[in-house]
Amino acid sequence: MNYQVGDTIQPFSLQNTDGTQINITDYKGKKVVLLFFPLAFSSVCTDELCSIRDNMKIYESLKADVIALSIDSFFSLKAFKAAQNYNFTMLSDFNKEVSDRFGVLSQDFFGMKGVAKRSAFVLDEQQKIIYSEILEDAGNIPDFKKIQEVLR
Repeated sequence: MNYQVGDTIQPFSLQNTDGTQINITDYKGKKVVLLFFPLAFSSVCTDELCSIRDNMKIYESLKADVIALSIDSFFSLKAFKAAQNYNFTMLSDFNKEVSDRFGVLSQDFFGMKGVAKRSAFVLDEQQKIIYSEILEDAGNIPDFKKIQEVLR
């Protein structure tokens, strides 16, 4: 399944950095920015997520929650979050089920298969996708200005 703008996502549950299952349905009634990123501790991923961290007040003012997802284990994500003082939820899609649903799995990320492509999705309060950006070049980051416009 590859979600498109206008689709309502199916519920999913993933582990956060503490190993606790977080269900996306807990965010119903809120706008959500879902950011898929390839791998913890890689340079572009660090830059991307530090940008979110440093601009979190903007997302809070737009009444949006930010959730970052990768195929890393929740143990790796916990260390990554602590090292960078990230101030948003991070979820482990270790089994790649959610990344597959969103159609963002790369078959060649520096020779690795099944790594999430850098992607951004914005969900409205009913969990319908109102913005989608899947980047083929992992060296690029999502258009955060456009995401903020959509959230307004």
